Amino acid sequence: MFQTGDYIIYGTRGVCLVKNIGTLDFSGASKEKLYYTLQPYYMEGSTVYAPVESAGIVIRPVMSREEALKLIDDIPEIEELWIKDEKGRESAYKEVIKGCDNRELVRIIKTIYQRGRSRMAEGKKSTVADNKYFKIAEENLYGELAISLGMSRDEVKQFIVAKVKGTVQKV
Repeated sequence: MFQTGDYIIYGTRGVCLVKNIGTLDFSGASKEKLYYTLQPYYMEGSTVYAPVESAGIVIRPVMSREEALKLIDDIPEIEELWIKDEKGRESAYKEVIKGCDNRELVRIIKTIYQRGRSRMAEGKKSTVADNKYFKIAEENLYGELAISLGMSRDEVKQFIVAKVKGTVQKV
């Protein structure tokens, strides 16, 4: 069980701060069930109530600084996710987003980036689905890395690019 003040990942909401743990005083809410009162870090003024015994939604701690740096170091070796079928690709993107697995988010980002470059070379634009999932994957990944590394999401993106190009040594 998480504690008040912990940063966690809660499904597609991304990084959330645990504000409170307890029962809810709402009609329809079980008085015997414990809930996390969560504040999504990047959605100011928003509150989420999540059952402590949450089934079906990923709820996990934010990665540590060491895990974040290791993931960034591993980016060049993480393979793209190649699926030729458009519907199959979008379905795979949705599953990755729901799964909240950072390595898989990197795969989506790399895949869509490479697809965009290929399409541009052919004189085509990126697809709406690619743009949508690229943005979601970046927001989720960079949001968590920002908390882990004590940076803003923009700084994380710049840091990753510099690190992958080999122009950054240490944080």
